[in-house]
Amino acid sequence: MTESILSDLRACAHEIGEVVQSHRGRGFSGIRETQYHLDLAADEVAVRVLGGAGYRVVSEESGVTGDASVTIVVDPIDGSTNCDRGVPFYATSLAAMRGNELVAGLVMNHATGTVFEAEKGSGATRDGVTIGPSRTAEISEAVISFSGWPSRHLGWAQVRALGAASLEVCLVADGSLDAFAVAQHSTLNPWDYLAGLLIVREAGAVASDYHREDLETSELVLRRPVFCATQELLESVINAGAL
Repeated sequence: MTESILSDLRACAHEIGEVVQSHRGRGFSGIRETQYHLDLAADEVAVRVLGGAGYRVVSEESGVTGDASVTIVVDPIDGSTNCDRGVPFYATSLAAMRGNELVAGLVMNHATGTVFEAEKGSGATRDGVTIGPSRTAEISEAVISFSGWPSRHLGWAQVRALGAASLEVCLVADGSLDAFAVAQHSTLNPWDYLAGLLIVREAGAVASDYHREDLETSELVLRRPVFCATQELLESVINAGAL
């Protein structure tokens, strides 16, 4: 069952990747603040393909569509500004939930074709190869990426701001980054991180919320998640307080 879901997610992500190329550089849609023409094109594909496959869809761009036992939480294009301006770091993020249970996730980097996947209980992969996080436990040794900009230095080794949360979470899963977190009271919606959340967990990394709220939700809520290679690093970042 889960493999068939992943097949549907792959088909959706591939079609989105093909469609958005002709919309890059067109700028904002003018319909909603910070929404690009490419977002609308990607969302049309997501709702059509996933709805046609019998799923309930929760999308950043169009809200809730359909009524089914499995919900796909979608960010049609995460990193829309990167995509529109030609920065090669943007993705489609697709997370499948059966009721309140996160069962499958896929994140495709359209700039490179790299695909991160996970199904619950079966590990995580990048382009079909099993992945795992780094073993970094100390902030002083960590390369950390942020959504938003931290108000103070926590003593990290290096810092990044890459502009596509779903991919940054996956880079924690495969060991490229040691941590990814929100900063300066920034927040993320579930479609930004849900697929990556399962990929991180299945890879062996860890995640939590600054306020210890539940991250595994398809509701239209805001969260302040932290993703880290190890439990020790996660506790250190959270205990550092507001960034």
